[in-house]
Amino acid sequence: MIYLFFAVLFIETLTILLLLFKTPLRKLLIIGLDRAKRGRAPLVVKSVAATFFIMMMYNVYTVMEIQRRPADVNNPTDQIILAYHMLEAALMGFSLFLSLMIDRLHHYIRELRILRKTMETTKKQNRAAEEFKNKGADEVRHLNEEMIRMRGEMKKLETKYSAMEKEVKSAEANSLALKHQSEGFLLEYDRLLAENQNLRDQLRAIDDSLSHANGKKDT
Repeated sequence: MIYLFFAVLFIETLTILLLLFKTPLRKLLIIGLDRAKRGRAPLVVKSVAATFFIMMMYNVYTVMEIQRRPADVNNPTDQIILAYHMLEAALMGFSLFLSLMIDRLHHYIRELRILRKTMETTKKQNRAAEEFKNKGADEVRHLNEEMIRMRGEMKKLETKYSAMEKEVKSAEANSLALKHQSEGFLLEYDRLLAENQNLRDQLRAIDDSLSHANGKKDT
């Protein structure tokens, strides 16, 4: 039984060493432990650990019973049995401690692998976000340049519109002045027509009077 415990301790120590150092065998060992923790394997391991613990407590109880006996009662055989049970209890306790250490190491290594994958994914997302941010900054800068250009064009159009508006107002003023001038010309034309008509009437009257006077002379 002692040789079996020493073999178990050797295997557990070798497993811990493989888990501590990064070697090609560690990956295979981790895969094996991952598969061992699936299905009913954890229940079997817990049952074995519980059996080891009960056996260890029995050995401790036996050691305490032997130590409670008076010194003159104990014989060399009892001393050998006491040493045997103490060795068994120590080996079982150390084996349980190593198994717990293996379980924790495997758990932390697996958590570390998950954390690394998460960090890699986060880095990729951050890199993509940075690229998108840089791209967005370029687009924003391009839009700002386009807005500045459009503002310049708007100012030019506003200046051109103001000049055209002034020209339109000047043309309207000139048109209004021409309208007033043409109305004055029409009034003057009407007046001249009226004077012309009056002059014609006067000339006709003078002609009639002259014709009448000539007729009287002839008679």
